[in-house]
Amino acid sequence: MSLAAGSRIGPYEVKSLLGAGGMGQVWRAHDTRLQRDVALKVLPAGTLGDEMARARLVREARLASQLNHPHICTIYEVGETDGQTFVAMELVEGQALSARLAEGPLPIEQVLRYGQQMADALAHAHGRGVVHRDFKSLNVMVTPEGQVKVLDFGLAKRLTGEELADATTVQRHSLTEPGTLAGTLAYMAPEQLRGQPADARSDIWALGVVLYELVSGQRPFQGQTGFELSSAILSRPLPPLPSSVPGPLAGVIDRCLARDPGERFQQGTEASAALEAVASGQAGTAWRVEIRRRRGLLLGSAASALALLVIAAVLLGLNVGGLRSRLADALGVQARVIRLAVRPFDNLSGDAEQEHLADGFTQEMTTQLGRLHPARLEVVGRNSMARYKNPETPPDQIARELGGVDYILGGSLQWEGDQIRIHAELIRVADQTQVWTEAYQRELSGILTIQREVARGVAGQLALQLLPAEEAQLADVRAVNPEAYEAYLKGILRYYRLTPADLDVALKYFELALEKDPKYALAYVGISLVWAGRSQMAIALPSEAVPKAKAAALKAVDLDDNLAEAHAALAAVWTWHEWNLSAAEPEFKRAVSLNPSYPDAYAYYSHYLNIMGRPKEAMAAIDRALALDPLNTLSRSFYAIDLVFAGRYDEAIAAARQAPDNRVAQSAAWSAYSRKGMDKEAAEAAKNYLRLYGDRAVDDAYDRGHAQGGYKEGMKRAAEALVARSRTTSVLPSDIALLYLGARETASAMDWLEKAFDYRDPNLPYLRLPAYDPLRSDPRFQSLARRLGLPQ
Repeated sequence: MSLAAGSRIGPYEVKSLLGAGGMGQVWRAHDTRLQRDVALKVLPAGTLGDEMARARLVREARLASQLNHPHICTIYEVGETDGQTFVAMELVEGQALSARLAEGPLPIEQVLRYGQQMADALAHAHGRGVVHRDFKSLNVMVTPEGQVKVLDFGLAKRLTGEELADATTVQRHSLTEPGTLAGTLAYMAPEQLRGQPADARSDIWALGVVLYELVSGQRPFQGQTGFELSSAILSRPLPPLPSSVPGPLAGVIDRCLARDPGERFQQGTEASAALEAVASGQAGTAWRVEIRRRRGLLLGSAASALALLVIAAVLLGLNVGGLRSRLADALGVQARVIRLAVRPFDNLSGDAEQEHLADGFTQEMTTQLGRLHPARLEVVGRNSMARYKNPETPPDQIARELGGVDYILGGSLQWEGDQIRIHAELIRVADQTQVWTEAYQRELSGILTIQREVARGVAGQLALQLLPAEEAQLADVRAVNPEAYEAYLKGILRYYRLTPADLDVALKYFELALEKDPKYALAYVGISLVWAGRSQMAIALPSEAVPKAKAAALKAVDLDDNLAEAHAALAAVWTWHEWNLSAAEPEFKRAVSLNPSYPDAYAYYSHYLNIMGRPKEAMAAIDRALALDPLNTLSRSFYAIDLVFAGRYDEAIAAARQAPDNRVAQSAAWSAYSRKGMDKEAAEAAKNYLRLYGDRAVDDAYDRGHAQGGYKEGMKRAAEALVARSRTTSVLPSDIALLYLGARETASAMDWLEKAFDYRDPNLPYLRLPAYDPLRSDPRFQSLARRLGLPQ
């Protein structure tokens, strides 16, 4: 199938050729479904050599399509037609960095700005298990607004050992861009040239090459042939950078270009933090040192021996007597962020009924460490770690699946009588060695003291210099009533199942906790969550549920103003149940400031920001939630809704598929399929969403209507069935309105939105969702938005 302007591939109308190479063409095309222009990369039949290679490209491109970041070119769709594989992606206007480099080196300020943006893009991808493998200046665009966009995630070709051998002697076309492999070869890490698989550290090497280019105007390694270039990368010393390059920036570039992958930054987050430190002046501007570890040289300091000792201590991870921390502080060196995961503690009691205590201790340690030292320590969320109860899963596998982890805290717990014994150990993932271990035995009332002691031990081993407020946090420990603590743990574990029956059981446990300790703030948080959940799931009328949710959240904040969970619960009440949007944001901000590793707060905050019409901030918030807790179903389902807000329906559908049993995710899928005109899929998602109500009446009504009049008639019959149900039991009026919108009956939909306002429907603040577009010109809709307090 040959392409030309005016031809068509699937829903894409081809407009003009943007570029071509031996491995395919890139066309400007128009998506007739979503009415937008895209870049369409077409890879001809035979390009990928065999069916397995082609299937791998499609699979990896689809994985990359889940990336959502302001500095990554978004992949909209991967498809195949008439023997051709095509990738539809965001059309990025601007200039490639490689073209800009033709004018010479960039100013240092621009290098730092672009460098941070590129590293942030890699960090986002690495956090989701995606490696670029072909990062280079040609694959980085700078938009007219001065923003970086990284292209072609998931499209880079893996080279076999035979192909690498060929690449050293001949030029070969790249898979993803016009040109030759010689261009790609210059950015390949040593391990790639040796035929080893690329990982996140290979991307870091390529980032170092690009940074070197930006400050010097040329690549660090040169060669007349592929063989010479490969030899230079594998064996020649790194050429000196211009004297105009600040020492701290030179040190960052040098570390990126360490030949041993273990000596580089291990993922994008570390490189980003280092570049941010240089840009903010926190990397030791008074000491203009240039690190050359592999050559053993130190330039720019009279006290070279002392400085070399400091750099060795900081970079090699030594902390003898706290030397690394003290000298790093003296030099102003910005230490990198450490990523830690808390593995579920083992229950050694032999009593399955005590499993909740081990799970609860794991959860509380995650919370404690997450708020301990946010500037240096990032803690993976508890939901992502729940799957690693099996102690046989090796640390390196956990790290890979979570997109990179430096340390894993784990251990065991045993409860006998009023005594509890806890053994904790800290594993360094890089070499899978135990770097710290401690055993504790206390009365159960002292379990919070153990948590603080474990946190202090971890902080000491990781050389975290705690601020006075953080030290005070560890010192502020009160004895916990063992029965109250046990009841709370049982309650919160049942709450997270989010079924009507589990919410009932959870509430009983939280109330029991308050009977044992009337000043237990976390129990009030639990009660607020249960009543808010009952309102959101139409289990209880808002007139009953909301006052109880609000009172419990306010009481929790009153009892413990430093409890992130309490402020997040109150923010949720203000947003979805009281519609007091101006009061909600300070509570969200307070929650994430108290615990910057609290993923649920970021996820909820992302929806608040979209409700308020601030999509860019919303995406930053949900990105943070996913980075902290990449396997968290709640965060993934909230992400799907955020993508619907953004009109990125293919991505929303892909995200919803990752949380198939989550009602929020099904709501996102319903909306996205509807907007794409995929009626069959939209109907199935709607059914899955509405099964919350516990019977098949809506399903059956839709099926009867569809048999007689298609999708619209099915939606109308489903709406009527839900209206009938609303006469006898609690139903969210917004659900009925959405069904009528599917039936294209806008007047009925508007009527039910008015009813939703009177009902105090917790889903009414979502009026900015595209599903409501047919109503926006209706004066009643505009009045409703004003009454809700939504920004116009």
